[in-house]
Amino acid sequence: MSLKNKLNRMKKHLGTNSDHQETIEVSQPTEDIPFIQEWEDFDAKPYYFEDQYILIREKEYPLTTNHGLYPLGDLHDVVREWNQSDFSHPLSVAGFQSQDLFFFDTETTGLGGGTGNTIFLLGYARVFKDKVQLRQLFLPSPASEVALYHYFLQEVDYTTLVTFNGKAFDWPQVKTRHTMIRNEVPKLPKFGHFDLLHASRRLWKNEYESLKLSNVEKQILNISRDGDIPGYMAPMIYFHYLEDQNPEGVFGIMKHNETDILTLITLFTHISNKLLHAERGSDNEHFEVARWMEAVGEKVTATRHYYEIVNNKGINNWGAKLALSSVCKKENRYEEAIKLWKELCLGDQVPKSDRIYSAIELAKYYEHKAKEIEPALEFTNMAYEMAQTIPLFNHRELKKRINRLEIKYKKHSDIS
Repeated sequence: MSLKNKLNRMKKHLGTNSDHQETIEVSQPTEDIPFIQEWEDFDAKPYYFEDQYILIREKEYPLTTNHGLYPLGDLHDVVREWNQSDFSHPLSVAGFQSQDLFFFDTETTGLGGGTGNTIFLLGYARVFKDKVQLRQLFLPSPASEVALYHYFLQEVDYTTLVTFNGKAFDWPQVKTRHTMIRNEVPKLPKFGHFDLLHASRRLWKNEYESLKLSNVEKQILNISRDGDIPGYMAPMIYFHYLEDQNPEGVFGIMKHNETDILTLITLFTHISNKLLHAERGSDNEHFEVARWMEAVGEKVTATRHYYEIVNNKGINNWGAKLALSSVCKKENRYEEAIKLWKELCLGDQVPKSDRIYSAIELAKYYEHKAKEIEPALEFTNMAYEMAQTIPLFNHRELKKRINRLEIKYKKHSDIS
């Protein structure tokens, strides 16, 4: 190894006060790089590490650039609001600034996992105070993987990645490829990030059949792609590039990846607005936010949303009442819980299974808390009658409850 290359490897060990090291372009002759002029016209330059090189494309956008529903700079607003919020959440970026977030996406030689699947494009964007900066690291040859991860690892903060299905796909792929070259590149940091696929499913799984990113763009974010190369064609185009080195098709893949990454900024902004201002969303979105808040332990925030939904009398009125009844039961606020259960029992629009549940809860309350057998028997019979119309419903427990309550009621009547 030459002295210059040894010094390049040692750079990452030198003391610095910066959290992110600046990517340094190592000067090398470019005459041997096929189609170098086309690459430079596409804003890409070669970066060398030892005897390998990769191509890095950089592009900047004004904060006023619209991508779907929002200007990209609106990210600053939601990050500021997250830092002022009074609740915790898996998507909260409280404690971070906009520029700390890395909106990250990859392109690979296959859609499956395993060591045979190579990442040939690593792309990410950051939103600074005055601009949005996109960087894409392209692998011109499988033999240059060390250079690819050398430059990538010195730049990206893995604790603040924003992805779409990155938890299940992109990150495992990075880990797999890194394992194969781990002795030649920096250690892989601990991983933590914000996965917007899971967030999208939380909010919209009951409204849309598919929540692929392309569908989210079209149906939710008002983003349309003209002349876009579908992601499934990327492996074939890359293999063709490896044969003739003509980057024309690769440029299409990189434009596709660029759009994916910009969409992550818009989607994070949109979902953050839904969480920070749930009352402004649709009835379904408001209800799903409330359920999500309850699931992550934000009981106060969830309860506030449930009350808002009940008061608005929207399509999820019954769902919010059911959730509130459970909250009230846990907090021993039985007077309010009883009122909600009775409203649910008699609600024509309430699913029968939830009407049965509410009747059984009333029966339990009157038998065990109030010690009033007659209303307990009345609500158990109500539940049993409703259950007759539900196929495969387990009636046995209800019948046992009725028999037990009838015996109790008879004994009580004999004593009286």
